[in-house]
Amino acid sequence: MQYRRDRTKGGTFFFTVVTHNRRKILCQPDNIILLRRIFKEMVTRHPFVIDAFVLLPEHLHCIWTLPDGDENFSTRWRLIKGAFTRKCSAKYKANPSLSRKNKNEQSVWQRRFWEHCIRDEDDFDRHVAYIHYNPVKHGLVSSPHEWPYSSFHRYVREGIYQLNWAAEKEIILAPKIGME
Repeated sequence: MQYRRDRTKGGTFFFTVVTHNRRKILCQPDNIILLRRIFKEMVTRHPFVIDAFVLLPEHLHCIWTLPDGDENFSTRWRLIKGAFTRKCSAKYKANPSLSRKNKNEQSVWQRRFWEHCIRDEDDFDRHVAYIHYNPVKHGLVSSPHEWPYSSFHRYVREGIYQLNWAAEKEIILAPKIGME
């Protein structure tokens, strides 16, 4: 089966990107700093808007909006993952003796990523909620405001969410959102 990526120019996309073998390396302080720097550089070199974001120990979710006429999120992800792999501390890289077949590379990320083209405002809102509730879903915190590596805090500052959003009751999300 051949996988087909959506090629909507100027589209808004939800992504899930996972570390190789779900290694819990992303929330290490030096890796958080590195990822922030890489994303800032990427937004400058290949513009896009990060609409929502959450970083968890072994995966991340985000929503990007690409510029009009641009469909190339795959190159952006290749560059982000490649820069992180080259620059992250050797202690977080997988054992080189376990490198992937046919390639002499260290396994920091799963090869592919999940993407979903956001269809409308309701779809966008559901995916943003999924992103912000994800640390609670994974048992890392009891409320989204407790998780520091999330755009939830920006949404609170901008008045989109109240600080106690999803703090007192479980959020039930559509079962296929995230596909992790």
